[in-house]
Order: sequence, then C-alpha cells, then structure tokens
Amino acid sequence: MKRIGMLTSGGDCQALNATMRGVVKGLCHMYKDEIEVYGFLEGYKGLIRNNYKILKAEDFSGILTKGGTILGSSRQPFKLMDQPTEDGINKVKAMKETYKKLKLDCLVVLGGNGSQKTANLLSEEGLNVIGLPKTIDNDLWGTDMTFGFQSAVDIATQAIDCIHTTAASHNRVFVVEIMGHKVGHITLHAGIAGGADIILLPEIPYDINSVVKALEKRSKAGKGFSIIAVAEGAISKEDAALPKKKRKEKIAQRAYPSVAYEIADQIKDACGCEVRVAVPGHTQRGGSPDAYDRVLSSRFGAYAAQLIKEEKYGRLVVLKDNDVTDIALSDSAGKLKYVSPQDSIVLNARALGISFGDE
Repeated sequence: MKRIGMLTSGGDCQALNATMRGVVKGLCHMYKDEIEVYGFLEGYKGLIRNNYKILKAEDFSGILTKGGTILGSSRQPFKLMDQPTEDGINKVKAMKETYKKLKLDCLVVLGGNGSQKTANLLSEEGLNVIGLPKTIDNDLWGTDMTFGFQSAVDIATQAIDCIHTTAASHNRVFVVEIMGHKVGHITLHAGIAGGADIILLPEIPYDINSVVKALEKRSKAGKGFSIIAVAEGAISKEDAALPKKKRKEKIAQRAYPSVAYEIADQIKDACGCEVRVAVPGHTQRGGSPDAYDRVLSSRFGAYAAQLIKEEKYGRLVVLKDNDVTDIALSDSAGKLKYVSPQDSIVLNARALGISFGDE
C-alpha cells in the first residue's frame, strides 16, 4: 500500500487539479487499488496543522477541466518557515510529525518558487518529496514551462484583444497591466500575441521619454491608437538605479494604485493624448486550463507517479526541450528564471518594431 500526501501551495492557477489528477491516475494505473491519498487542505497550512482529507480515485474524476484547486491553497512564505505560528507551533517540526504520523511514503508538492524551497527544506529534513512546477509566472528555474502559464497568457491576450477594438474606436492609448511582479514572461508573451505596441517588463527598465517617443512615432505614422502591455513589476531606469532599500521605499510611497496608472499619467502630461488603464487582475489565474496546460499537467502527473514507483525522491519534475524529466529540488530552490534582454523572443519582438521603452 502506497500512502501519498499531496498539497497545493501558493497562488492558485488553472491546472492544479489537472496535475493532481495526472498523479493519481498514474498511481492507480500502476498500483491498482493499493494507494491512499492524503490531501492536505490549504497548502502547507494543512500539513502543519494535520488538516487533511483522504481522497479516493473518484475524487479526481471530472476535474481535468476545473480551475483552482480542490484542496485549497495558502501562502506560507519560506522566509517565515523558521518562525513559529501565532499560537507557537514550530512549522517544520509539525510538518515532519504529520508526515510520520500518517506513515506517508511520499509528499507531492504542487507549487512555485517559494513552495519548492520549502519542499527542498523538507527533503533535506529526511522526508520523501517530489515537486511539481506550478506558477502562472513561468519563473521557476530549471523548467522550460510551468503549468498554469499558458492559460494565464491566453487570458491576458484575450484582454488585450478586447482592448484593441475600444482603443481603435476612440483613438486612445491603453495601458494594460499584466500580472508579474518580478518577472515578465506573461506580459512578454501576451504582449506579442495581443499585438501590443510597447511592452514594459521588470527585467528591462524603461525610460518614460522613450515610451512617449514610441507613441509619437506611431501617431506620425497615422496610427490613432496604441496598446502598452505593462507588467506589475515594470520599473523605470531612474528607480532601477536606486539602492534596493530606497527603491522599495519609493514604490511603497507611490501615489498611484500601481505602475500602470503612474505611466498613464506621465503619458498624458507628456503628449496630451487620451489614456486609459485596464487591469485584468486575478482573471489571469481563473477559469479552466487551456488545452496546452491540460496536456502538460497530465504529462507531469504521470511522470511524478513513475518517480514515486521508482522511489526517486527529492526531485522536481520539469520540461526540457519538450521532454518531461526531473532535476534535484536543491538545484532549483531559491532561483528565479528571468526574461533576459538577449532572449531570442525579445530580439524577435524588437525586430517586429515592438518597443520595450528602453531605447
């Protein structure tokens, strides 16, 4: 009898259920009815507080297309893992005790960067852990793709598509704010797919004068409207040059709800054009997973099941050159996969005439 623990941690996304389904279907295929699945509720919080429910194979039926997570999720920052809970519980000790009390053979963690750092910590503490790469940001180091990313890109692209018609009808500049605080993969892909004229990313600091120059160039060419795709974490060259502490202080004191509104006001002041801001927000995390994510999640889940069968633990399932494989959790923990200004996709976008506001 294989006893498997499973949890979904951090921000939700569209393909969590699809991935869990893949793991369980793979295990059921190999072990028939000789498995028990313990689903921890609300991520690591459930593991800490021994809050779980025993799941049967039928609980995973019909959830391939269902967004969110049937287990619930929560954010448990890795940097706070060594600090006790408000009621004095030692988090790491409690998680280890729950694992051992339930006599688990393995813990499967579906999560992003912070969640996988905790997964690696538990692995180093002697637990059998397998990680599955979840994040809409596609910023987990070591994998070409994370599940949830493509679905989020599709939604962000649809938002830009919808903005195009109203922008063209009124000859307006639209600033569309896309999710991504530290990395700009979603904004980059959705910006290109949606035909954005300017794309602003955290990894490529912008000069507002360059942004205005790009808009004026379009206007002179007879283009009455423009679309600017802006990542939540987009940063100006001026702010990027500040020491990290001062930069954080300045951003915290910003008089605008977000960088998109600040950029919109700066554009109005510089060229007097009509500017609007659109924020798709958490719609990018919601809804059903797209076909790509359903396939990717199924592949990831099946591979994780095989790792469990082989008792190959301390691993993160990843996609490399369209092959599903695995790397050590320790190789990925604590690293982010950023957009590089020299990435071919960025150079391709520049070749199309898309401005990144930096030149």
